[in-house]
Amino acid sequence: MILPILLGGGGYGYYRYVKLDKPIEVQTAKVLPRNLTEVVVANGRIQPVVQVKISPEVSGEIIELPVKEGQTVKKGDLLLRIKPDSYQASRRSAEASYKSALAGQVQARASFQKAGFEFKRNQELFQDKLISESSFQEFRTSLEVAEASLDASKHQVEVANAALSRADEELAKTTIVSPITGVVSKLNSQLGERVVGTAMMTGTEVMVVADPAEMEARVEVGEMDVVLMSVGLKARLEVDAFHEQKFSGRVTDVANSSKNSSSLNSSGGGGGGSSQQDATRFEVRIRVQDKEAFRPGMSVTAEIETRYRTHVLTVPIQSVTTRLLGNGTGGGTNTSAASASTETSSVLSSNASDKKKDGNKPVEVVFTFDGTAVKAVPVKRGISDDTYVEITDGLKESQEVISGGYRAISRDLKDGAKVKLSSTNSTPTEASAAK
Repeated sequence: MILPILLGGGGYGYYRYVKLDKPIEVQTAKVLPRNLTEVVVANGRIQPVVQVKISPEVSGEIIELPVKEGQTVKKGDLLLRIKPDSYQASRRSAEASYKSALAGQVQARASFQKAGFEFKRNQELFQDKLISESSFQEFRTSLEVAEASLDASKHQVEVANAALSRADEELAKTTIVSPITGVVSKLNSQLGERVVGTAMMTGTEVMVVADPAEMEARVEVGEMDVVLMSVGLKARLEVDAFHEQKFSGRVTDVANSSKNSSSLNSSGGGGGGSSQQDATRFEVRIRVQDKEAFRPGMSVTAEIETRYRTHVLTVPIQSVTTRLLGNGTGGGTNTSAASASTETSSVLSSNASDKKKDGNKPVEVVFTFDGTAVKAVPVKRGISDDTYVEITDGLKESQEVISGGYRAISRDLKDGAKVKLSSTNSTPTEASAAK
């Protein structure tokens, strides 16, 4: 019975000496004014600003395809021709119907003129009482019928003329020319292949003609960052195909509606299940200001400069951490192994039940160092770049803060904790901080 007590006491003494009384090795940095530029990083593809998808409006077999992928074409150059036989036959049929309607109109006009003469002659006879009223009414009716027939023939001519125009249009659509001057960036069909027109459904995309003179990056930005986007923002572009080169650009368009990017995450193990997550993305277009031999579809990474601050107080970005502070303390000091374990778990806990407790709220803090001890100081942050974060409240210029290591800042440090400076510690001077 005595032996376990002795072992327990020895273990606690070792824990207190090693874990509680041993100084924590840290690095420090000074709070200094700097110029910060907040950057949003997004990935996407290089695409031409102007590109036209060529899809025929009529269906049929491709009998001419004089272009190849990568070929330069001018506006009006022939791109493809679809077999016109059936459309020529339809045109001839429509033309015959139109001529027949014209002939019918001539005949109806002659009948109307004849009925008019008959009506006029018999009207005089009726006035002289040489014919009966019933006979006169027959001639009047014949004139009205002839007039109606003439009107009908005019409408038939209009219908036949419209059908002929439609046949001419469909026949003309069998020949497709380039709408712009550019390059055939994609060719999906071959000579002899049958294509489907776009008249009633989504047709066959035969090719894409693009203007390579103006290129843009089309990147996807998350919903948290899209509110920072606006037309005119500067951007730096890195294209995978051009190593160690950066290109300049400006935002020209920000999408108003989102596009969902679905990613299927499969979980292994015995369950063998899968879950689908949708990430809300917004397309942002960036006009590339530098000229280079880009090709459509090249991968690009964009760094978009969203906000800029000059001469603001900053600390290393890793110096800011989160603590669950109760009653305004920074966690206090440990007095026993049990209390240390309890306090450590309370500091690291981030579940919902802890956040709902009164007086136990997550607060962003920075640990300051006055040469003897550390103190958790609640702060308010502003913008940040890859290295530093703006502090808008809580710190003063030239204060010394803990900047490393990661475990010390995220887990071990508390108010009054014993620390020692690392041999690799380096505090940047105010001169080196100015950019």
